[in-house]
Amino acid sequence: MSITENYHIIKNQLPSTVQLVAVSKTHPVSAIQEVYDLGQRVFGENKVQELLEKYPLLPKDIEWHLIGHLQTNKVKYIAEFIDTIQSVDSEKLLAEINKEVGKHNRKIKVLLQVKIAAEDTKFGLEITEAKDLFEKYINGDFPNIEITGLMGMATFTDDLEQVKKEFLILKKVFNELNQLKKLETLSMGMSDDFPTAIECGANSVRVGSAIFGRRDYSK
Repeated sequence: MSITENYHIIKNQLPSTVQLVAVSKTHPVSAIQEVYDLGQRVFGENKVQELLEKYPLLPKDIEWHLIGHLQTNKVKYIAEFIDTIQSVDSEKLLAEINKEVGKHNRKIKVLLQVKIAAEDTKFGLEITEAKDLFEKYINGDFPNIEITGLMGMATFTDDLEQVKKEFLILKKVFNELNQLKKLETLSMGMSDDFPTAIECGANSVRVGSAIFGRRDYSK
């Protein structure tokens, strides 16, 4: 099926309350433009270098989300235009974002990435670390940042019960932090598991291959 057909299929599965982040990593500008022309405005990229190559070639009202692991030395390159960084997995990174964004006299939104998967390969804060960091934020640290929610990735497995269990862990943390300060975004779920994520409370999903097709891993 075409990108356009895929996009409409995904959109028809999403409640109006759930944000779609179209994950465009490794896909060409032409494919992003096609989805943009269908009305999509929120796109997610994994790598800073790839985002920097695409950004000048696409409409400026795109809301870019950085969803991959972000190194502190790369923050300065996106601080001027990025809308949301979904993958904040350390206090060091949060401090660097706060510093670099301050140079541009703006605020950006970030999500704390919490480790919920059983796999060792996944990045993310431990739950206690996320809570400690959020308290520092509430107490006035990181004034150039708005922590608007949490992001998590479940274990890559066909066992949907395990996936559901992990998503519900993140939902519980979200609810606890939401009592301290209102949060907007719970980003869970990708092409293979977003229906389960929505069932568990996600209001933002990151869908790539189900829209754009299989990625070109040679990049």
